[in-house]
Amino acid sequence: MLKRSKFDTTQTQIMHRAEDLINAASNRYRITVQVANRAKRRRYEDFDNSDDVMMKPVLRAIIEMSDELTQPEIIGEV
Repeated sequence: MLKRSKFDTTQTQIMHRAEDLINAASNRYRITVQVANRAKRRRYEDFDNSDDVMMKPVLRAIIEMSDELTQPEIIGEV
């Protein structure tokens, strides 16, 4: 039986988001490393939190980073 995620992002949406990130980046390697570092950081931050156990850290990082790319207002001005 397939487990359904509570998130409504499909594989094609994730692929489009990843392509958007790569196209917006000046360096493909650098954006890949940034996604990996964010996923690793989130994995350890949310280790005790069992809210998003259905979504893998890399997928969550891609979604977050693409949201930051398309919606810059979610990033607070510091």
